[in-house]
Amino acid sequence: MSEEYERKTDRIASALGWASIGLGMVQLAAPGPITRLSGVDDSPLARGLVRFVGVRELFHAMVLLGSRRPAPWVWTRVAGDAMDLTTLGWAIANREGWRRRRVTAVTAAVAGLTAVDLYTAMRANRRRRGIQAPSVMSLHAAITVYRPRQEVYDFWHDFENLPRFMAHLESVETIGGGYSHWRASAPAGRCIEWDAEIVEDRPGELIAWRSTESAAVRNRGSVSFTDAPGGRGTEVRVEIEYDPPGGKVGLAFARLLGEHPEQQVRDDLRRFKQVMETGEVVRSEGSPEGIRALRQVMQRPAQPVR
Repeated sequence: MSEEYERKTDRIASALGWASIGLGMVQLAAPGPITRLSGVDDSPLARGLVRFVGVRELFHAMVLLGSRRPAPWVWTRVAGDAMDLTTLGWAIANREGWRRRRVTAVTAAVAGLTAVDLYTAMRANRRRRGIQAPSVMSLHAAITVYRPRQEVYDFWHDFENLPRFMAHLESVETIGGGYSHWRASAPAGRCIEWDAEIVEDRPGELIAWRSTESAAVRNRGSVSFTDAPGGRGTEVRVEIEYDPPGGKVGLAFARLLGEHPEQQVRDDLRRFKQVMETGEVVRSEGSPEGIRALRQVMQRPAQPVR
């Protein structure tokens, strides 16, 4: 959240604190006239309740005006408003004529203040969620591909090839200037799109990227290419950091669906090896029409062709 958003929320909370001072002082100084004007009987119990509310309002003022960040404390006013609305609802049910009309008018006014209090408290909650540190996931995977290092690098560097072996990646469109647009499927039928930029590119050795600021799911990572020992091709190592959709809850849900991100990366690398060494992902007659990885994960076990 922006600093201006935070300042505005705190200013509203401070204004509510000053309003609490005014309400509290009036309720303590003149409980009798308040009970009569509001349509409530002028009994000792009613005057005592008004004084109690006045003390509570001064407590709200002390907390709100004495805090460096007053907005979260507005929830104390919301709780007090709930008590007031409950009491006024009881009074409406037990009054008739002009007394009921006056109590109803007071209830409407309190409901209006409650709406302001609740709005401010919700703004404070959004601010707190916006400044929390994200639950960043780190993924690591590696595989050996029996192809020359430069060839492996060149294939990966053409990002539009990635959906051929990355199962949850629907498309990658190269924009130019080191930028690309990515579209991926997510749990529960969701779709996520973002832009990414290359931050480091060493031909034949390393590609590093990160998502742009506008991305719904922040991510960054790298893929490195080194010669495998004994001339056995190329070692490909992938490192990814990202904030999973829905945080830890979203990750737990993905696990329930059998879609743990680290396992996805390992599976993607196995398909990448197949593409590089055989030209395509191994597939059966159950999905003969495409080479994209998304189609391959849906295929059935191969059966003899009749």
